[in-house]
Amino acid sequence: MAELNIYHLIEDLERDEGLKRFPYRDTVGKLTIGIGRNLDDNGISEDEAKTLLRNDIADILATLRTNIVGWSELGEARQRALANMGFNMGWPRLSCFIKMRAAIAEGDFDLAAEEALNSRWAKQVGARAQRVAALLRLGE
Repeated sequence: MAELNIYHLIEDLERDEGLKRFPYRDTVGKLTIGIGRNLDDNGISEDEAKTLLRNDIADILATLRTNIVGWSELGEARQRALANMGFNMGWPRLSCFIKMRAAIAEGDFDLAAEEALNSRWAKQVGARAQRVAALLRLGE
């Protein structure tokens, strides 16, 4: 008996399932993503979740390196604070923190922290905002 050629199976499934980058409901109503991954019944593994996390972190860091004035001079804690915010809300929303970003560019981290806390985002995330603001303010 011949052994299954996994590469041929992958080609078949890619053709028959298609690649969907965003969740959708399949023909029986199951939440599905990727190449036929049934999220309702199978979810994702911890390894898959961490792979997604690493990819998302790489994406936001690339965006922040390009868009935050003086990014490379900020220090690890302040970079981490901005990456946390960007990960949480995405660059489009983080880019609207104009006063906070201006304060960072001027090196006024007390004001940057206050601007982060003086936002709808801070009210939505509670203690997370306090931790992020502390990183911005103290740089440690």
